[in-house]
Amino acid sequence: MNLLPFISVLIGAILWGTTGTAQSYLPESVHPLTVGALRLAGGGLILLFFAVAMRQVNFGEWPWRATLVAAVAMALFQPFFFSSVRLTGVAVGTVTGIGSAPVFAGLIEWALLKRRPSRRWAMATVLAVAGCALLLLTGDNVTVNPTGVLLALGAGLTFAAYSMTSKIVLEFAQPAASVGVIFTISALLLSPFLFIYPMDGLRSQEGISVIVYIAIAATAVAYLLYSSGLKEIPAATAVTLSLAEPLTAAILGVAIVGEELNFFAWMGVGLLLGGLIVLTFGKRGSDENKTPYFRKRIRTKKE
Repeated sequence: MNLLPFISVLIGAILWGTTGTAQSYLPESVHPLTVGALRLAGGGLILLFFAVAMRQVNFGEWPWRATLVAAVAMALFQPFFFSSVRLTGVAVGTVTGIGSAPVFAGLIEWALLKRRPSRRWAMATVLAVAGCALLLLTGDNVTVNPTGVLLALGAGLTFAAYSMTSKIVLEFAQPAASVGVIFTISALLLSPFLFIYPMDGLRSQEGISVIVYIAIAATAVAYLLYSSGLKEIPAATAVTLSLAEPLTAAILGVAIVGEELNFFAWMGVGLLLGGLIVLTFGKRGSDENKTPYFRKRIRTKKE
């Protein structure tokens, strides 16, 4: 069994998990949507320039429909997620948004590709989502806002949609080219936020350093790794593995920011780790090896 795609997705998710810690060094006046627009612009352009320099971009055979859907989904994810966090809090917003994404991805694969989720995926997803809930919902400041929860579900759905449609693009393009084109379009869609919210806090040396780190490490490198793994494994599996992000954020919060986790939160860490281990090292079913499958269907139809 080739573990490299699984490990690639996990490392990408771990890098995502450093975003929150990095953002904690930015002034409170910096709006998260500004950071979201800049990270997509920076990360997208870096990968696009790299792909062009390596001659990996061939727009003659480019799947533009899937690219545009993926770009819109990633652009919508930013306001959905950050607005949900503002309305219903970090804990509920994160658990609902990130925790619902694997479920949506599994349902989309089942409905559109007639690909029934494996027992291994189901077990790992239940463990990981339960762990995520214990990790983030056992604090004292937990509030539930119905509008915020709906927006968080929108964030989960759009991330699942991004992963599914991005996988289609990956059937026709290299990961760097795929992410570069998708994120550049997403950044253009989010660019109005750069004129709506103030950017004074980003003009300091520390602010610039944080944005550069997020754009390069937590976006360009992270999504390059995620997409490299996504190219080889089912989208639902990749989305579940992305739950390593809140796990990383929690551990960094303890190690660097000085936060404290209670007993139930540490139980959540254990369940999350267990789910990721089951999904990465558990025995795969025969159907899970049938990738890539989008291009295979297209070729079958042509023949």
